[in-house]
Amino acid sequence: MGALEEGRFDPEVSDITVGEGAGGPAIGTMENAVRVLLMGLGEDSEREGLRKTPIRVAKAFREGTRGYRQKVEDIVQGAFFPEAGLDNGIGQAGGAGGMVVVRDINLFSYCESCLLPFSIKCHLGYVPSGQRVVGLSKLSRVADVFAKRLQEPQRLADEICQALQNSIRPAGVSVALQCWHIQFPEVLKCNMNLPRHPSRSSMQGWVHTSVCSSTGVFEQKKSSFSDDFHTLLQFSGANFGLSNAACSIHSWCPSRSLDVPESNGHMVRNNLLNGRIFSRPVVSHSSMVAAVASIILSLGEDPSRKELVGTPYRYVHWLMNFSRSNIDIRQNGFILNTINLHESSNGYIHRENEINSELNIPFCAQCEHHLLPFHGVVHIGYFHDEEKKDIDRSSLQAMVHFYGCKLQVQERLTRQIAEAVYSVLGRGVMVVVEANHICMISRGIEKVGSSTATIAVMGQFSTDITAKALFLEAISKVTAAVGP
Repeated sequence: MGALEEGRFDPEVSDITVGEGAGGPAIGTMENAVRVLLMGLGEDSEREGLRKTPIRVAKAFREGTRGYRQKVEDIVQGAFFPEAGLDNGIGQAGGAGGMVVVRDINLFSYCESCLLPFSIKCHLGYVPSGQRVVGLSKLSRVADVFAKRLQEPQRLADEICQALQNSIRPAGVSVALQCWHIQFPEVLKCNMNLPRHPSRSSMQGWVHTSVCSSTGVFEQKKSSFSDDFHTLLQFSGANFGLSNAACSIHSWCPSRSLDVPESNGHMVRNNLLNGRIFSRPVVSHSSMVAAVASIILSLGEDPSRKELVGTPYRYVHWLMNFSRSNIDIRQNGFILNTINLHESSNGYIHRENEINSELNIPFCAQCEHHLLPFHGVVHIGYFHDEEKKDIDRSSLQAMVHFYGCKLQVQERLTRQIAEAVYSVLGRGVMVVVEANHICMISRGIEKVGSSTATIAVMGQFSTDITAKALFLEAISKVTAAVGP
């Protein structure tokens, strides 16, 4: 498409500054753009919970793309060490030039197609030369430089590989990446073939791809270095095969299938040039797209780069999954019209002491503090009503999706689901939400593997300790059966 006027983007546009020091005007520009996005979602950026969202989002984008302001030379300089026994020859471990491998480096990067963070498990290997080795921590730091840019998996692997080859001058480098991209919410809503008790892994349902890149001795057909590298990866559970062909990308970013309007670029450019993205009381879709383009420019990237021309549109499409709804689920007849009450013989129901439970209902929501997704599973336990009726799983899934698809915090989401189920049955409800927050693992704190659990109880569950214990035990049993 001809986004941003056939690749020409004017850096002189008022209020838009590229790559300013530690933030400065660039941060201010991004804050303004985030306010436009919130308005486009039907939200009030001054309400409690959103007041500091613009600065949080701006800082998160800035921190998440700090690689644009870092140099590999500054990292590896002074980190070389002579090692006795190494010479200019090439050999195996225990001899000259033994291979060095660092595995399972957890990284996060921003997908250049949709601006959503994606998860990376990075494995690096190199064969030293010149009688020197490099500090092991520097390998992961170099990888992080390129991860902290707008990326796609294969280019990321190639850039890390080439940077290590150029900076430490080894006999060869091999880089293998395992990457996971979060699905769009409509996939969770529409895919009725999801297993009843899916894994609760933090990457459950994500799009996965593996990519490789290599130089020097790792590319030589008669060399065993590549075979040894991949064998060492298998020891830690990573299976890449023995060639780059086995690690090619296929259907990576879910948003790539979106049709980006040809007129999109013209609208974006016109709105930027007219300054409309910061002043219009009613925010149009094109103004939201222009706001995202200004964020990309403020990060130091070129929104007209061919890989980025559709990115603003795709990011806005993602956000619109979470647009504010003024419809109350209990007042508009949603419950009566769409929730199916049926006899309790449904195979999904697990009855213990008159407690029904539906476990591991997947969801995806958008954190209103950082505009980053959080995702996981919802467990719902309830006492059936006096008429021995139950709610079927699809209706509970609809409830979860309804409350998940808006700007949220996990505590509120848990309470809203509990209130909605209780409004139908009115006897006793317990809801447990387990979630992984991208803001916890992709920003400065980088607590990879952390998860959050919240509980809401209403009615009989509030006083019946035994019932609560039985429901939590049911969750525990399913977790043990399907694995983490």
